[in-house]
Amino acid sequence: WLRAELYNETVAKAFLQFYEHTAQVVWNQFMEATWNYVTNITNKNREEMLLKDMERSQHTLYFGTRAHLFKIDDFQDPDVKRMLSKLQNVYKAALPKDELQEAPAVLAGRAGARAEGQPERGLTLAPFLGLDLEEIMATSRDQEELLWAWQGWRDAVGLQVRMTFERYVQLSNKAAKLNGYKDMGAMWRSAYESDTLERDVEQLYEELQPLYLNLHTYVRRALYRFYGPQLINLRGPIPAHVLGNMWAQSWVSILDLVLPFPEKPPEDVTRIMRGQHWKPKKMFQEAEKFFTSLGLLSTPPEFWKNSMMERPTDGREVECHASAWDFYNGEDFRIKKCTEVTIEDLLSIFHQMGHIQYFLQYKNLSVIFRTGANPAFEEAVGSVITLSASSHSQLLTRGLLSRQHQDEEEEVNVLMSIALEMVAFIPFAYLVDLFRWKVFDGTIQKAVYNQEWWNLRLKYQGLCPPIPRTEDDFDPGAKFHISASMPYIRYFFSLVLQFQFHEALCKASGHVGPLHRCNIYNSKNAGKLLEDVLKLGSSKPWPEVLQKITGETKVSTKALMTYFKPLLNWLVTENVRHGEILGWPDFSCTFDKETEKAVFLGLELHPDQATSGQWVLLALSFIMLLLVLLLAYRLYTLEKKSLAQDTSAQDTSAQDTSVPMPPPKAYFLGIAMEPHQAVRRQWMLLGLFLILMLCSVGLIIWIFTQHNRKPLSMRDE
Repeated sequence: WLRAELYNETVAKAFLQFYEHTAQVVWNQFMEATWNYVTNITNKNREEMLLKDMERSQHTLYFGTRAHLFKIDDFQDPDVKRMLSKLQNVYKAALPKDELQEAPAVLAGRAGARAEGQPERGLTLAPFLGLDLEEIMATSRDQEELLWAWQGWRDAVGLQVRMTFERYVQLSNKAAKLNGYKDMGAMWRSAYESDTLERDVEQLYEELQPLYLNLHTYVRRALYRFYGPQLINLRGPIPAHVLGNMWAQSWVSILDLVLPFPEKPPEDVTRIMRGQHWKPKKMFQEAEKFFTSLGLLSTPPEFWKNSMMERPTDGREVECHASAWDFYNGEDFRIKKCTEVTIEDLLSIFHQMGHIQYFLQYKNLSVIFRTGANPAFEEAVGSVITLSASSHSQLLTRGLLSRQHQDEEEEVNVLMSIALEMVAFIPFAYLVDLFRWKVFDGTIQKAVYNQEWWNLRLKYQGLCPPIPRTEDDFDPGAKFHISASMPYIRYFFSLVLQFQFHEALCKASGHVGPLHRCNIYNSKNAGKLLEDVLKLGSSKPWPEVLQKITGETKVSTKALMTYFKPLLNWLVTENVRHGEILGWPDFSCTFDKETEKAVFLGLELHPDQATSGQWVLLALSFIMLLLVLLLAYRLYTLEKKSLAQDTSAQDTSAQDTSVPMPPPKAYFLGIAMEPHQAVRRQWMLLGLFLILMLCSVGLIIWIFTQHNRKPLSMRDE
């Protein structure tokens, strides 16, 4: 009875109010410290960030532990039940104190290593003399230069991440189990409140596969025409370094190589922007205009004052990965981005401003509900706006195009450029977390991390590494979201969701015609529909929120397929015309480097293991030689002694013929026999030892001659 009084629903509401007041302070301090670190990477700022992260974890653990004391099933208020349920998941705060102190250091150390390499945008490292690796990947058509940049980034960054990755997996899984989940993958998936998430995402991927396969096949043919058969196999996977992106997740940079109608190239919007002297701030203002045209909220003055819109010129080391920030005080919202004047960065700003709009709309909710309906909603909101912002009518209105109309061929070209960005991303957005789910649940073990990474990339993307890779490499770690422990499946779902949202908003705006021509700019009806959804945050289960905007409770690929239907029809016709084979049948990725394996006694081993085996065999041969020499010496002395005994016995017998002499005896392997028989068998054994020794020496010579030869599978056909 006393417990029921102490932990009834009235007490729960007071408890949640207390949490609200304290959480805003704690989270604000943590966000401030983290912002200071990523915009000025120093040891001092890093230590301050880790301190505030520890305070946030302690706060989370304190309230999460007490949230478990309430019997929420008996409560009536659905908001109270939902908030307490969310509070009960304390994430890494569940770890013991020593491991809790270690966990953020592991993650911050790895993220910091990446930040110092300028992740995602303007990739540079000291060994590359300030060269922009991402620019090389996007613009170079020299496959040797592309290979140099591709391999250099992975060798410099991936290996750093591998050193702490196993420990990170251990700590993550321990935290998940302390929260009641079987592993960290399960805890990540719990954010989607679905027991069928893995099956659902696989089904969505399969529905989109025809579109991706036709795009992959067409792009492979175009690369074959440019690079030739020595690099591209028309029935095999594509080498990952020739697709214009460090991770081959976007192929838009090779549009010039794959354009369906090259005589009608799209206008260069980036060139037009630079010709009009656009600046980063103007790009942000352009995105602001779009959102306010829909009747949505404008950003507060603090946003323009506090955001980092360009790379600092004061010498600070910063993390340039674009991101939007909510400081949990209802007033301070920021974007961090090293903006360049390009159409790609303009659309990226639209995406980040979508996050800011979400923050603004749900800022009056409880801290617990200040997230998207699910993680994918947060990404989809900004992305759906980019579909209108990049439309022909919108770019024309903003003075970024000169051609008044597009014919069908020009539309196919434009859809191709969008597909190279979005459709090419589909399998990568899926496999990044599929890989980590399998790592977390133990399906993929440490010994095969890199091999299984490439097996997934082959299976889903049809890509292979341009050079053989080994387990000494750690190519997953070259991706920012893996090194920073950021779940990625949100990008897969958001890719599908944004087209569902786009279709619904276009209907609300009164659009008539093909979906890819829709532009919701200035539509207050579309803005109101979007606003109603954003205000909910995560206060309602996401299927309810999805239904509010689309009328559907499930994520669907129909809108996406409708958007790209003209392009898909063209791709199918083009691939059939060339007699193309969809996919990459009967192909696998070469994994082991030639110099990374050596043959020893018929086994493929690491060179160090093979060398050790050779030295052991050589040592055994010397031991056998020594034994043969000792045995030969022993035989010589025994034979000499035997002859002396025979002579002595004959002399004694001649002097005393009355005393019979016992026949002399010798022993061989413990068996008594005549001396001459023992000597003969010992010589036979000596011969056998010599034969074995010669065989050993011959085997060593053969091994050393074979060591530097290529395996049969690597020789020219």
